[in-house]
Amino acid sequence: MVILSVDYGDKRTGIAVCDKLEMLASPVCVLTEWNPQTLGDKIVDIAAEKKAEQIVVGLPKNMDGSKGFRADACEALGEILRSKTDIPVVFWDERLTTVSAHRILSDNNVRGKKRKAVVDAVAAEIILQNYIDSRK
Repeated sequence: MVILSVDYGDKRTGIAVCDKLEMLASPVCVLTEWNPQTLGDKIVDIAAEKKAEQIVVGLPKNMDGSKGFRADACEALGEILRSKTDIPVVFWDERLTTVSAHRILSDNNVRGKKRKAVVDAVAAEIILQNYIDSRK
């Protein structure tokens, strides 16, 4: 099943997708839309373009498992997506994904503006890879 993932942020939202066999997640893009309704439209358009059969929205949780400060905004985005498409929307714990994304980019010598442009897509990729790995 093709699954699209979303790493929702204040300024940038990362998008990733996996192959039909759910073997490998890949970054797609970073959206810089701040309006949640317009962002929802863009995500739904990408999901349709990629023929996604499910959308995974990263849910920020604290280390103790409680919801993080952005969790309400992520849940609201998930509800917007549900209202705009029939594609099932699920939430997935995204603890430490941005930290991991920065580490991966540092290990690959991606710095400065280039890192800022891709870190959210890499975080979305990590969220999705963790999700598809958990399904096996």
